[in-house]
Amino acid sequence: MKIANLDTANIVYTDEGEGDPVLLIHGFASNAETNWTGPGWVQLLVDSGYRVIAMDNRGHGGSQKFYEEAAYSLENMASDAANLLTFLNISKANVMGYSLGARIASTLAFQSPELVDKLILAGNGYNMIEGAFDSSEIHNGLAANTVEDVKTKIGIEFRTFAEATGSDLKALAACIMGGRSYIPKSLFESLKPETMVIVGTQDTVAVDGEKLASIIPNGHFKPIPKRNHMNAVGDKVYKQAVLEFLAN
Repeated sequence: MKIANLDTANIVYTDEGEGDPVLLIHGFASNAETNWTGPGWVQLLVDSGYRVIAMDNRGHGGSQKFYEEAAYSLENMASDAANLLTFLNISKANVMGYSLGARIASTLAFQSPELVDKLILAGNGYNMIEGAFDSSEIHNGLAANTVEDVKTKIGIEFRTFAEATGSDLKALAACIMGGRSYIPKSLFESLKPETMVIVGTQDTVAVDGEKLASIIPNGHFKPIPKRNHMNAVGDKVYKQAVLEFLAN
């Protein structure tokens, strides 16, 4: 892992392979290792002839932690991604984000369209516009003294996952509230990159992926059969769809 001391935050990242660059942006309470390296994404893309940059989002993994909710606006997190590409002298990259990473990637493509070639929004759908669950339940789960004090199923799930990845619970509690704002429909309607939306058919966190793809000017939808939000990440159908999308 390397560290980029950016104007916006200190961001830890990996940079492997040669060829067209692909920036990978992980999901909430995860990190580059858990979301991308462990499930085989980095090696797959390197072996397929790409340069792969996988970053730890602010508040996650080895990257800088903030404890104010405002620090985790999607605009701030997307600026980290843009600044990392600039730091690496990459003028344009394919970008794939999973879950929260899809929210960041969408914002990046809107804020800095010149930096984004193809865009892959995975593990998120139209719920980015309308919402799908109460993120305060996740916040409460992360802020509780122990997991035994957590009262909701989704709170328990995210608290357990965050502990398993060795995350900073206080930073994540700020992140879930700071980055929860709904994204305007107009943002997706104005996206310039060719975009693939890909969601597991059993995903109850990300909903209406096909509906989201339908409002993106050059959007496509791909379902991941029999996969939910947590087990879709390393799925072979997901991987094959991404390779085909990037190659065309």
